[in-house]
Amino acid sequence: MATQEKKTQVENKTGKKVSYPLGKINFILMGICLLLIVIGFWLMTGSANTGDTFNKDLFESSRITTGPIIAFLGFVLMAFAIIYRKKDKDNDNEVNQ
Repeated sequence: MATQEKKTQVENKTGKKVSYPLGKINFILMGICLLLIVIGFWLMTGSANTGDTFNKDLFESSRITTGPIIAFLGFVLMAFAIIYRKKDKDNDNEVNQ
């Protein structure tokens, strides 16, 4: 049997069913990833070196390692959030039998 691609179906005003490729869980995961990206960039912010005095805060671990790692994870997980599809238990039972 041919497997059908599962998409979210919503009935519009005309009564026709419209299918969307992304579901509610995809948007929730994308929101979490966007929050990770914003937190990562926020951790990288700070005052710059003015030239008169040396700013030690320029080389804090949160600005050099933690912030970029969190932002990078947000970008990588964003791709996962877009691709993610919830498993359909009814379809799994049909394939196994």
